[in-house]
Amino acid sequence: MAVSGRFVWLVAAGVIPVVLAGLADAGAAWLALVGWLLIAVGIASVDLSLAASPRRVALARELPERVRLGETVESSLIVQNLGPRLLRAVVRDAWQPSAGASRNARGHLEVPPGERRRMTLSLTPRRRGDRRVADVTIRAAGPLGLWARQATLAAPGRLRVLPPFDSRVHLPSRLTRLRELDGRTPLLVRGQGSEFDTIREYVRGDDVRSIDWRATARRPDPEAPGSARLMVRTWRPERDRRIVIVVDTSRTAAARIADEPRLDTAFEASLLLAALASHAGDRVDFLAFDRRVRGLVHGATSGDLLARMVDAMATIDAELIEADWASVPGQVRRLTAHRALVVLLTGADSPGTARGLLAMLPQLTTRHSVIVASVADPDLVAATRERGGLDEAYRAAAAERALLDTTRLADAVRRLGAEVVTAPPAALPPALADRYLELKAAGRL
Repeated sequence: MAVSGRFVWLVAAGVIPVVLAGLADAGAAWLALVGWLLIAVGIASVDLSLAASPRRVALARELPERVRLGETVESSLIVQNLGPRLLRAVVRDAWQPSAGASRNARGHLEVPPGERRRMTLSLTPRRRGDRRVADVTIRAAGPLGLWARQATLAAPGRLRVLPPFDSRVHLPSRLTRLRELDGRTPLLVRGQGSEFDTIREYVRGDDVRSIDWRATARRPDPEAPGSARLMVRTWRPERDRRIVIVVDTSRTAAARIADEPRLDTAFEASLLLAALASHAGDRVDFLAFDRRVRGLVHGATSGDLLARMVDAMATIDAELIEADWASVPGQVRRLTAHRALVVLLTGADSPGTARGLLAMLPQLTTRHSVIVASVADPDLVAATRERGGLDEAYRAAAAERALLDTTRLADAVRRLGAEVVTAPPAALPPALADRYLELKAAGRL
C-alpha cells in the first residue's frame, strides 16, 4: 500500500479547523482530532477497496534488439487490464541507469477492463553491452487517489548496445583509393599489386619496368614491318588474403585516452579495417584476447562480417589482468594455417608492459606480416609544450620521458620485423587503414 499526497492534504484540511475550533477546550479538540483522523482513514480505506488490483495485468514489451551507442530508440511497454475495475495506475519501468532512460520514467495510465494501453520511453544508452530491465512497478489508485495498491511484476527485456562505428566516415575515401589500386577508375593511375592480370599494349604513362619483352617479340607491328609492338604486364592487388585482427582486452585496454577507452578505439579501428578488407576481397578474422578468448569471429562472409563483429564487440569489456602474449601465436594458427596479415591492437607505450609482446613477436613475424597498432596520448604532446612554472616543467619532463619510451618501443618492434602504427584516438582507424592499403599496393600481404 502507498499513501499519496492527496491523503495528506485531506488530513490537513480537517485537522486545522478542528484545532482552531477547540482552542477553548483542549480535551474536546483532541477527541475531534482523533475522530477526524478515523474518518479520513475510513474514506481512504473505501477508496483503496475500489482500486483495481495491480497484479491482474498482463505486460508485454516492444523494443529493438540492437542499437548503436549514442543513438536513441523507443521502448514500449503494453499494459493490459485483466481485472473487472478501471485501472488508474502510475507505471515505472526500471531500466538500468546506463540505458539512458528519459528523466520521466513514469507514466500515468487509465486502462478500462479488458483493454490495453501503451507507455513509450526514450532510451539513449551510454555504454556498450546488454542493457537490461527486469521489473515493472505498478501503483494502482482508487477514484479519489488517496491510497494505492503497489506491486512489482517481472517484465524482462534486453537491448544490445553496439559500438558506434564512427570511423565509417573514413570508408568512402579509402574505397576510392582501393579502386585506384585495382585500376577501376578513369584516373591515369595504373593498378599495382603482385598478382598477374593481363598483357596489353603499351600506352604512354606505363612503367617501363612492366614491359614483357617475350610478348613484345611475339607481337609484330603490321604498320611498321620489321618492328614489334611493346606489350606490358598488368598487375592487380592481391585478393583472397587472410587478415587476422587481434584486440588486446587486458588491463592496458581499460585506460582512457582523450576521454575514450583504449578498447573502444581498438574496436573502431578494427571495424574500419574489416570493412575495407572485405571490400578488397580479403578474408577477415577477429579475435579479442587477454588470457582467454573474449570474442571471436571466424569464417564470416563479407555480407555478415561487420554484423557479427559488432555483435561480438558489444559485450566485451577490458579485464584488469595481464595479457598472455605467449598464447597469441597458437590462437592465430587456429584461425589460419596460411600466411596472413596479423594486426595487434594493444597499448604499446611502456617497455615494462610490452615485454611479453616483444618476446612473442619473432614467432609471428617469421610466418606472417605483422602490424602493431596503438593509441597515442595527445595530452602528452601538449604537456611537453607547457613549461611556464616549476610544476609544468616537471610535467613536461615526465611527458618527454613517456614519449621517449614509446619511440624506443616502436623501434624495438620494427627491429623484430613488424610494422608500427601509432596515432591519437580519432586518427588511429584511418591511419591503420592507410597502412593496410600501402601493404596491399606493395604486394606484402
